[in-house]
Amino acid sequence: MDERTRDPLQIRAEDINPRHNWGRALPALGIMGVDFEERVDYRRLHRYRLGRAKQALDNSELGALLVFDVNNIRYLTSTKIGEWERDKLCRWTLLTKGSSDPILWDFGSAAVHHKLYTPWLKPENCKAGIIGMRGMVDPAFGLMEKHAKEIAALIKEAGCDKMPVGVDLIEPPMMFELQKAGLNIVDGQQVMLEAREIKSADEIALLNRAAAMVDGAYHMVNEELKPGVRENDIVAKVNEFLYRHGSDDVEAVNAISGERCNPHPHNFTDRMLRPGDQAFFDILQSFMGYRTCYYRTFNVGRATPAQHDAYKQCREWLDNAMTRIKPGATTSHIAEAFPTAQEFGFPDETSAFGLQFAHGLGLALHERPIISRVVSMDHPTEIKEGMVFAIETYCPATDGYSGARIEEEVVVTDKGCKVITLFPAEELPITHRY
Repeated sequence: MDERTRDPLQIRAEDINPRHNWGRALPALGIMGVDFEERVDYRRLHRYRLGRAKQALDNSELGALLVFDVNNIRYLTSTKIGEWERDKLCRWTLLTKGSSDPILWDFGSAAVHHKLYTPWLKPENCKAGIIGMRGMVDPAFGLMEKHAKEIAALIKEAGCDKMPVGVDLIEPPMMFELQKAGLNIVDGQQVMLEAREIKSADEIALLNRAAAMVDGAYHMVNEELKPGVRENDIVAKVNEFLYRHGSDDVEAVNAISGERCNPHPHNFTDRMLRPGDQAFFDILQSFMGYRTCYYRTFNVGRATPAQHDAYKQCREWLDNAMTRIKPGATTSHIAEAFPTAQEFGFPDETSAFGLQFAHGLGLALHERPIISRVVSMDHPTEIKEGMVFAIETYCPATDGYSGARIEEEVVVTDKGCKVITLFPAEELPITHRY
C-alpha cells in the first residue's frame, strides 16, 4: 500500500514486532512536538500496544478481555483522564477476539471529550458508564446488572460468548453480575502482562525520558542534602522538580536516613538529617504514563568504613547480577547472583522480598519479568530483547543501623543490557564533604 494513502492507525507486523537499532544511543528527547526530527510517535505507540494486546489475546484461550486497571485501559485505548481515577474502578474497556477496536466506557463527560479528541477510537466505541465506584453506588440500584448485560451482548455479537472472558481487576458484585449474564470470568492479567512485557522504541524512549528526569532530581538531592534538612523536605523538593519538568504522576518518593536505614521501611518521615547519616531514596514517577523505580544512596558530610563497605558490597551484588542480563538468560540465573536472605541478616526469602530484586517497568511499576529468590529459582522465565526492568540491591552496614540501596533501570538489547539511570552510583556519593 502507498504510504501516502495508508490508514495511519492500521496495525502492521513491524508495529507489533519492531527491531531496535541498539547501535545508537537511546534518545532522551524533549517533550515538545517538532517538525525537524522524529521523536515519540504516539499513534505508532497506540498501534503497537493494541497490536500486542490483540496478539496476546489471539494466542490465549480467551474470547475477550475486560479491563478495569487504568494501566491496561491506557495500553489498549491510549486514554487517561487523571491520576485521581487510579483506584476508583470507574472506567473499563472491552477487547474481543477478532475485533479491530476496543470499546471504552468512560466517566461521564470524558466519553464526550474522547469522541472529539481521540480520532484513533471509533466515536461509537466511546461510551459513558458507571457501575460501583468501589461500593459508592449500591449494586441494588441495578447499574452493574445493566452494564453486565450490555457487555455480554457485545461479546455474543462478536461470537466470543462461548469462550472465557479475562478480567484484570473488578468489584465482586460486578463479577457476579457478569456471571449471571452467562459469562465465564477468568484471570486476564497474565494475557495483558504478556502483551506488555516487550517494549517498542517509543516506549523505551518514554522510559528513558522518565529516567532522565530523575537524573536531574538526584542532582538536586545531591546539592540539598545537608544537616537540618528533613526527609520530607527532600520529598517535597523532588515532587516540585519533577512536576515542573513534566511528570504526570509522582507516585512516591521513599526517603530513608540514619537509623531508619536498617531494616528498610519503604517510606519517609520528618526525620532530620545529621552529619554522617547514610540516606537512600527511591523516586517513583511517570512521564506519559511510563514509570521509574530508581534508588540512590548518599552520605551526609562524611562516611564511616562500615558505611563504605555496605555501599561497596551493595554495588558488587548489583553489578554481578547485571552482567548476567542478556536475551536467552533466565531469571533464575540472574537471581543466583543475589545473596541469600541469611547472608544479609534475614530469616527467609519472603522476609527479604524486594531487597534483592528486579521487576519490569512500563505503564505499571511492576511488570514482567520478576527476578527474586522467592520465585525465580523454582519458576525461571526467559529474558527477552526489548524488556525494560529495574534491578535493585540492598546491604545493611555492620554498624547495625546504616544501609546502602542502589537501583538501575536497564533495557535488554540484542547482546546484553543498557543502563538508563545515569546519576553516578559507582562509588558512594558524599554531600557537602567535611
